[in-house]
Amino acid sequence: MENPSALTSDLAVLPGHLIRRLQQIAVAIFLEDTADFGVTPVQYAALRWLGSSPGIDQRTLAGKVGLDTSTLGGVVDRLEARGLVSRQPSATDRRVKQLLLTENGAQLLLDMEPALQKSQQRILAPLSAKKQTQFLNLLVELVDKNNDLSRAPIPSED
Repeated sequence: MENPSALTSDLAVLPGHLIRRLQQIAVAIFLEDTADFGVTPVQYAALRWLGSSPGIDQRTLAGKVGLDTSTLGGVVDRLEARGLVSRQPSATDRRVKQLLLTENGAQLLLDMEPALQKSQQRILAPLSAKKQTQFLNLLVELVDKNNDLSRAPIPSED
Protein backbone atom coordinates (compact mmCIF):
# COMPACT_ATOMS: atom_id res chain seq x y z
CA MET A 1 0.00 0.00 0.00
CA GLU A 2 1.26 3.50 -0.87
CA ASN A 3 2.24 5.89 1.87
CA PRO A 4 -0.74 8.28 2.40
CA SER A 5 1.59 11.21 3.12
CA ALA A 6 3.22 10.72 -0.31
CA LEU A 7 -0.24 10.94 -1.94
CA THR A 8 -1.14 14.19 -0.18
CA SER A 9 2.16 15.84 -1.02
CA ASP A 10 1.37 15.38 -4.72
CA LEU A 11 -1.86 17.36 -4.33
CA ALA A 12 0.00 20.61 -5.05
CA VAL A 13 0.63 19.53 -8.64
CA LEU A 14 -2.78 18.10 -9.51
CA PRO A 15 -4.45 20.30 -12.16
CA GLY A 16 -7.92 19.86 -10.67
CA HIS A 17 -6.72 20.94 -7.23
CA LEU A 18 -4.86 23.94 -8.64
CA ILE A 19 -7.87 25.00 -10.73
CA ARG A 20 -10.12 24.75 -7.66
CA ARG A 21 -7.66 26.84 -5.65
CA LEU A 22 -7.42 29.43 -8.42
CA GLN A 23 -11.22 29.60 -8.55
CA GLN A 24 -11.27 30.24 -4.78
CA ILE A 25 -8.71 33.00 -5.23
CA ALA A 26 -10.58 34.52 -8.20
CA VAL A 27 -13.85 34.58 -6.23
CA ALA A 28 -12.13 36.13 -3.21
CA ILE A 29 -10.58 38.87 -5.35
CA PHE A 30 -13.88 39.51 -7.17
CA LEU A 31 -15.82 39.76 -3.90
CA GLU A 32 -13.19 42.04 -2.35
CA ASP A 33 -13.07 44.42 -5.32
CA THR A 34 -16.83 44.47 -5.89
CA ALA A 35 -17.98 44.34 -2.24
CA ASP A 36 -19.88 47.62 -2.52
CA PHE A 37 -22.24 46.07 -5.08
CA GLY A 38 -23.24 42.89 -3.22
CA VAL A 39 -23.12 40.73 -6.34
CA THR A 40 -21.61 37.26 -6.61
CA PRO A 41 -19.60 36.18 -9.67
CA VAL A 42 -22.53 34.02 -10.87
CA GLN A 43 -24.99 36.90 -10.40
CA TYR A 44 -22.62 39.15 -12.31
CA ALA A 45 -22.43 36.64 -15.18
CA ALA A 46 -26.23 36.49 -15.36
CA LEU A 47 -26.52 40.29 -15.33
CA ARG A 48 -23.83 40.63 -17.98
CA TRP A 49 -25.58 38.16 -20.31
CA LEU A 50 -28.92 39.88 -19.79
CA GLY A 51 -27.26 43.17 -20.62
CA SER A 52 -26.14 41.82 -23.97
CA SER A 53 -29.15 39.56 -24.68
CA PRO A 54 -32.27 41.20 -23.28
CA GLY A 55 -35.39 39.08 -23.27
CA ILE A 56 -33.76 35.65 -23.24
CA ASP A 57 -35.49 32.99 -21.19
CA GLN A 58 -34.17 31.36 -18.04
CA ARG A 59 -33.20 28.08 -19.76
CA THR A 60 -31.17 29.95 -22.38
CA LEU A 61 -29.50 32.09 -19.72
CA ALA A 62 -28.64 28.98 -17.70
CA GLY A 63 -26.91 27.57 -20.79
CA LYS A 64 -24.99 30.78 -21.39
CA VAL A 65 -23.56 30.93 -17.86
CA GLY A 66 -23.05 27.16 -17.50
CA LEU A 67 -25.55 26.48 -14.71
CA ASP A 68 -28.43 24.07 -14.38
CA THR A 69 -31.83 25.75 -14.67
CA SER A 70 -32.84 25.21 -11.03
CA THR A 71 -29.66 26.81 -9.70
CA LEU A 72 -30.06 29.71 -12.10
CA GLY A 73 -33.68 30.06 -10.97
CA GLY A 74 -32.45 30.90 -7.47
CA VAL A 75 -29.94 33.38 -8.88
CA VAL A 76 -32.67 35.12 -10.90
CA ASP A 77 -35.00 35.12 -7.87
CA ARG A 78 -32.37 36.99 -5.83
CA LEU A 79 -31.66 39.45 -8.65
CA GLU A 80 -35.36 40.06 -9.14
CA ALA A 81 -35.87 40.61 -5.39
CA ARG A 82 -33.18 43.31 -5.55
CA GLY A 83 -34.91 44.99 -8.48
CA LEU A 84 -32.06 44.26 -10.90
CA VAL A 85 -33.95 41.86 -13.18
CA SER A 86 -37.57 41.55 -14.23
CA ARG A 87 -39.49 38.62 -15.66
CA GLN A 88 -41.93 39.34 -18.47
CA PRO A 89 -44.32 36.89 -20.13
CA SER A 90 -43.27 35.84 -23.61
CA ALA A 91 -45.48 37.10 -26.40
CA THR A 92 -45.29 33.71 -28.12
CA ASP A 93 -45.42 31.22 -25.21
CA ARG A 94 -47.25 31.93 -21.94
CA ARG A 95 -45.16 29.29 -20.12
CA VAL A 96 -41.92 31.14 -20.86
CA LYS A 97 -40.73 34.20 -18.98
CA GLN A 98 -38.33 36.54 -20.67
CA LEU A 99 -35.65 38.09 -18.48
CA LEU A 100 -34.71 41.74 -18.69
CA LEU A 101 -32.34 44.00 -16.84
CA THR A 102 -34.12 46.77 -15.02
CA GLU A 103 -32.74 50.30 -15.12
CA ASN A 104 -31.17 49.57 -11.73
CA GLY A 105 -29.59 46.39 -13.11
CA ALA A 106 -28.16 48.19 -16.13
CA GLN A 107 -26.82 50.97 -13.90
CA LEU A 108 -25.27 48.45 -11.54
CA LEU A 109 -23.37 46.86 -14.43
CA LEU A 110 -22.05 50.26 -15.49
CA ASP A 111 -21.11 51.19 -11.94
CA MET A 112 -19.39 47.83 -11.36
CA GLU A 113 -17.23 47.92 -14.49
CA PRO A 114 -14.15 49.59 -12.97
CA ALA A 115 -14.19 47.24 -9.97
CA LEU A 116 -14.72 44.24 -12.24
CA GLN A 117 -11.79 45.23 -14.45
CA LYS A 118 -9.62 45.74 -11.37
CA SER A 119 -10.46 42.25 -10.07
CA GLN A 120 -9.65 40.63 -13.41
CA GLN A 121 -6.33 42.46 -13.60
CA ARG A 122 -5.47 41.43 -10.03
CA ILE A 123 -6.11 37.77 -10.83
CA LEU A 124 -3.62 37.88 -13.71
CA ALA A 125 -1.16 40.38 -12.20
CA PRO A 126 1.46 37.80 -11.14
CA LEU A 127 1.95 36.88 -14.82
CA SER A 128 3.78 38.86 -17.50
CA ALA A 129 1.62 40.25 -20.33
CA LYS A 130 2.79 37.42 -22.60
CA LYS A 131 1.99 34.77 -20.00
CA GLN A 132 -1.42 36.35 -19.33
CA THR A 133 -2.31 35.95 -23.01
CA GLN A 134 -0.99 32.37 -23.07
CA PHE A 135 -2.84 31.52 -19.86
CA LEU A 136 -6.14 32.92 -21.11
CA ASN A 137 -5.75 31.10 -24.43
CA LEU A 138 -5.07 27.83 -22.60
CA LEU A 139 -8.04 28.35 -20.26
CA VAL A 140 -10.35 28.93 -23.22
CA GLU A 141 -9.02 25.81 -24.91
CA LEU A 142 -9.42 23.66 -21.80
CA VAL A 143 -12.95 24.90 -21.15
CA ASP A 144 -13.99 24.52 -24.80
CA LYS A 145 -12.54 21.04 -25.22
CA ASN A 146 -13.93 19.79 -21.88
CA ASN A 147 -17.30 21.55 -22.10
CA ASP A 148 -19.25 18.35 -22.77
CA LEU A 149 -17.97 16.88 -19.50
CA SER A 150 -19.60 19.66 -17.46
CA ARG A 151 -22.78 19.10 -15.44
CA ALA A 152 -24.13 22.13 -17.31
CA PRO A 153 -22.38 22.28 -20.69
CA ILE A 154 -22.66 25.56 -22.52
CA PRO A 155 -24.37 24.98 -25.88
CA SER A 156 -22.13 25.61 -28.87
CA GLU A 157 -22.80 28.68 -31.00
CA ASP A 158 -22.76 26.63 -34.23
